[in-house]
Amino acid sequence: MSLGQIANQVQLPRSTVQRIVQALAAEGFVSTGGGSGRIKLGREIQSLALSQATGPLDRLKPVIQDIADKTGETVDLAVLRDGKMLFVDQIVGRQRLRTVSSIGETFPLATTANGKAALACLDEVEATNLIVNEFRNTPHKTRNMASLLSEIENIRNGDLAVDQDEHTDGISALGFGVLDPSGEVFALSVPVPSSRYPRIKEQLIEALTAARQALGVES
Repeated sequence: MSLGQIANQVQLPRSTVQRIVQALAAEGFVSTGGGSGRIKLGREIQSLALSQATGPLDRLKPVIQDIADKTGETVDLAVLRDGKMLFVDQIVGRQRLRTVSSIGETFPLATTANGKAALACLDEVEATNLIVNEFRNTPHKTRNMASLLSEIENIRNGDLAVDQDEHTDGISALGFGVLDPSGEVFALSVPVPSSRYPRIKEQLIEALTAARQALGVES
């Protein structure tokens, strides 16, 4: 909603609403970015909502656990939030050399497996807008719009999302996206040290393909 719409709804002066919104934005409870002038729920309040609305997480938890059991690798679960991927759950791998991110961390869309997987769950216009906004804020020297959109289209057509040393040197990942009935866009991904990736790639593909089929995700 716009500032004016909120002021009308709560029947408070626009200046008062603006001060309240600024205070909420400072705490991460609302977001005023994006250039549209509209205000939406921010990362912090959405994280609180996720901790209570456990339906999607309850449904996906056994799936990421199964992937971890089959591969022995770390499995991440992330959700699309404010143009970034917010990590909401993780099964830590059994390998001595493994990749681990913190719950609550955010990652970009264009250079991560979970980000590309989430983009593929959106229509082309929405995905393109998110990519343009990310490129504007964080220029990517190794990516261009045409190649990325082509890659996203291939993921829509059934490919797994891939990150080979794009986001972080030495780490590669495979993943796929899930559009939840609630409208949330989740992504499951398996990050591994790049030194191990070629040897276990087929095993990861097999485990992720089985998981996608178990969730009824079209491929």
